[in-house]
Parts: sequence; structure tokens; C-alpha cells
Amino acid sequence: MNSKVISYIGLFVAVLAVFASCQSDHHQKSHQGHHTGVLEVSNPIKKDTSYYNPYVSQIQAFQHIELKSMENGYLERILVDEGELVEKGQLLFQIQPTVYKAEVKKAEAEMQKAMVEYQNTRALADSNVVSSNELSLARAHLDNAEAELDLKKAHLKFTEIRAPFNGIIGRFEDIRLGSLIEEGEKLTTLTDNSKMWVYFNVPESAYLDYAQHQRGSVDSLQLQLANGQVFNKKGTITAIEAQFDNTTGTIAFRASFANPDRLLRQGQTGNILWPVAIHEALLIPQKATFEILEKRYVYVVDKKGEVHSREIEIASELDHLYVVKEGLNPEDKFLLEGLRKVQNGDKIEFEFKKPEVVFANLELHAE
Repeated sequence: MNSKVISYIGLFVAVLAVFASCQSDHHQKSHQGHHTGVLEVSNPIKKDTSYYNPYVSQIQAFQHIELKSMENGYLERILVDEGELVEKGQLLFQIQPTVYKAEVKKAEAEMQKAMVEYQNTRALADSNVVSSNELSLARAHLDNAEAELDLKKAHLKFTEIRAPFNGIIGRFEDIRLGSLIEEGEKLTTLTDNSKMWVYFNVPESAYLDYAQHQRGSVDSLQLQLANGQVFNKKGTITAIEAQFDNTTGTIAFRASFANPDRLLRQGQTGNILWPVAIHEALLIPQKATFEILEKRYVYVVDKKGEVHSREIEIASELDHLYVVKEGLNPEDKFLLEGLRKVQNGDKIEFEFKKPEVVFANLELHAE
């Protein structure tokens, strides 16, 4: 073998050695991580806790009615404005009463006439001039006249539309001063919103939990408003509908909320926050998780210090916390920080932090 061939073989062996060395260094560096430094790990914490299930709700006033005219006539006075708070018995609208006053006077005259006829007939009956049947007929005429007078007075009274309870006047219908009003025509609405009824639909499983285990314990519901704020009064369940809706598999609940400041209005929407207690819930910080394709994961650190991604199932979400349903055990160590600095299989240096310390100073958010 000549010297030239030997030189080529030597060069090839040297290249292989350098390549093998580079591969070994790359594998070692990859396995040891990307200069992440010392990372913090901890265990899940197991404790009793509670969370709120939100249910879309419709908010209705305790009393909400349409105010309609019971008489025909021209609208003579409008004494309130839309949105005005009125008191029970307050005069709201006045229909022109002229015709009805005249009918009352006529009925009063008819009654007086019937009274005179009855008194005369009774005197004659006492003298046996007329029969008892004629006296009974005169009495009937008088009773009829009195009833007719009461009816005319009622018609006159109904020309005044008064508030049947304290409440807020709604939008006026197509009425103006001088409008010709017909019997049964809607004028406006009146709403008593000092107490509100909040309706929401609950799935069958939640209904059964309530009926079998929670009845009497769910005594304070919260109401989240459209702006995300929680209403400052708590509510109680006051009614449950008689049957389920077969199309949705839900049943309607009604909760009552005091509304002394009248913040809540008829027709608002919100979310009922239903408290659910969990015994020995397994909790982890949201910051310790990451999401891929709508699935949530944590990095679990094994005894060798290697990190492995593990899918977890979330039972519910609390402030800065997740309740883990499946995927973690209380003794598992998971990565608290640096989730974006490591890869599956990396070996890291870590410092263990007690769960009590982690959760006591929790100011964490999911990455």
C-alpha cells in the first residue's frame, strides 16, 4: 500500500472521529437542557375547595305589568314621564271624564226616583192598598238603580289610571295628549324592580346533585353582570320548574335577588354563579401548564431530573388555579417556571418548593 492511500485512510478516520465527537457533544447538551439554570418544581396540593359554575340567566322584575285603559275617551292629562319612579295610587293618566260624570248624575237621578217609588209603594202596602208583589217589584227597581249607579261610578273612576304598586314607568305606546283612547288599549308598562327574579337553565346532572345533596346548602348564589362585575347582593333559589326541556336536557331554576338600589332592570342578562364544593381537590397553578391544540399539559420531572410533558384533564378553573381531574398524582413533581425553555426529555437542575409556599404567594397566570 502506497503512502498516498495511507494518507486518505488517515484523513477519513480523523473526519469520523470529529463527527462522532460533535454528535456526542450535541446529544449531551440536548439532554442537559439549554442552559436553563436552576428551575423551581413543586407538587400538586390536595385540599377542600369550591368553585362557581356559570349559567346564562334572564333577569326579570318581581312585578312587570302592562297598563291599559278600561274606558274609551280622549286622553286629557299625562302626569308622568317615561322612566319615572312612581308610588302606589299615584295618578298617571286622565281620560276626559265629562261624559262619565253626566252618566253618574243620570244614574243618581234614576236611583232617587226608584227610592221615592219604593217608599210610596211600601206605605201603600202597609195600608193593604197594594200587594206584597208590587212592593217586591219596587224594591227590585231600587236595587237595580243602585247597582246602575255603582257601575257608572266605576266607569268614572276608571278614567283615572293609577299605579297599582310602586314602580318605574316604561315607554309610552303611541299615545299623546289628546289621543283618542279605546278600551283595552295599552298605554305603558309599570315595573317593580325592588326585587328581581333571575331564571337560568341547569343540566340534569347538576339538578340531581342539588336535589339529592345540595338542597338547603346552596343558599347564596351570585349574579355576574354583563360588564363582568358581580352584583352586590346574593340570591336564593325560590322555585324549580315542573319538567325538563327535552330538547336541551335542562330544567329552569328561579333565584330571587333583593334590588334596593334598583340597579337591575327588567330584561337584563347575566350569569348565575352556582357554588360547587370539591372534597380533596388536586390543585396546580395555571402558570405551570401549557396548551397545545386545545389540550393542556404540564412538565413532570422524574427522579433523574428529566422533564416529560404529560397531558392533564381540567375539572374546573379557579382564580390562578386549575382543579386537575386526571393526569397528575399528589406525589408528582411538576415544573413551575421556564416551560418555554425546556423540551421533552431535557435534563434540568431544579429546586423543590413546598406547595404551601407556592400557593400562599400565588400571583400566577397560565402561559
